[in-house]
Amino acid sequence: MRIVVSGETCTGCETCIASCPFSAIVIKEGKALITEYCQLCRACLGVCPEGAIREVHEAGETAPEAHKDDYSGIWIFAEQRGGKVASVAYELLGAGRRLADERRAQLTAILFGASESEARELVRWGADRVFLSVSPVFERFNDEPCADLLSLLIREHRPEIVLTGATAVGRSFFPRVAAGLRTGLTADCTALDIDADSGNLLQIRPAFGGNIMATILCPNSRPQMATVRPRVMKRGDYDESRSGEIVHVEAEGLSSRTKVLDTVQEVSEVTVNLQEADIIVSGGRGLGDAKGFRLLEELAEVLGGAVGASRAAVDEGWIPYRHQVGQTGKTVCPKIYFACGISGAVQHLVGMQSSDIIIAINKNPDAPIFNVAKFGIVGDVYEIVPLLIKKIKEAKS
Repeated sequence: MRIVVSGETCTGCETCIASCPFSAIVIKEGKALITEYCQLCRACLGVCPEGAIREVHEAGETAPEAHKDDYSGIWIFAEQRGGKVASVAYELLGAGRRLADERRAQLTAILFGASESEARELVRWGADRVFLSVSPVFERFNDEPCADLLSLLIREHRPEIVLTGATAVGRSFFPRVAAGLRTGLTADCTALDIDADSGNLLQIRPAFGGNIMATILCPNSRPQMATVRPRVMKRGDYDESRSGEIVHVEAEGLSSRTKVLDTVQEVSEVTVNLQEADIIVSGGRGLGDAKGFRLLEELAEVLGGAVGASRAAVDEGWIPYRHQVGQTGKTVCPKIYFACGISGAVQHLVGMQSSDIIIAINKNPDAPIFNVAKFGIVGDVYEIVPLLIKKIKEAKS
């Protein structure tokens, strides 16, 4: 594939020069010229007001298969670990079901390396169809065969939207798929929606360190691909009687240049998984020092929950990083989230604002955390939390 400029339509306006990040476009004899420095990033396509810049496919290359209107359907990649579907897959089904209903399209789940019973569970959680491969090559995750088979299925069935979790697995192989299909990929989305006018997928994610929320579109290429941050989407409705199609996919001919020899799981002394906890008690800079977390640990113990923290508290060294909630930490979605001495910076909100109930305790009545909290208490953490502990113990006894 090459990028070329039509000498007949180019006017030498130099609009395209600023679009090239590699300085590969020059003006020669009043016409734009693509030099040998071109990295085929395609940033210049669509920039020219005369439409003089285009892709040229060499002999033997495969041109784009179809117009974007020929693509339909919502797909989610169901990640599995040890033969069990990961929880992020069910969250994607919830988001995918909503998008599919809005687009009046079919929702398909892709499952490699798990059993048919796991595929049936995906149907009960909202999938209309499941492409299932039980090939031994997928027992342990390897990005190369996963990318190859998913790419083949996408080329054959042409879905308009393909989603996966922004996990170590999704971040590893999904960019390979997008690059091979010559389409865009938005990473680490925290919200998804459909544009009412164009029908394009609105892919929303934090940008510039979480200071703004960017809405990204892929208007000219298909499929539209995105990785979705775990624990930010709600699961859909489970229906035991729901039926769907299970399509068995053969993985013959797939090869890999690497082999997974072993998988090592991280062992931590933390007894409650922060991302799986139903109740989280988090503290921020407003606690003043590390002693405040001892108080929060007592409250979490009484409630049977876990202790979280804002980045400010972790940076102060008051609590280890594994407790950090937010854009640069863990994304959580508990039933109850206590925000104690946390101001509510957008970087922290990204990681916990999908919690069912948010209870904020802060001295500052104007703290942004109160804008997302269902219940707010204006006061000193060191006065309110001991009272909460006392009342909860009394209720339990």
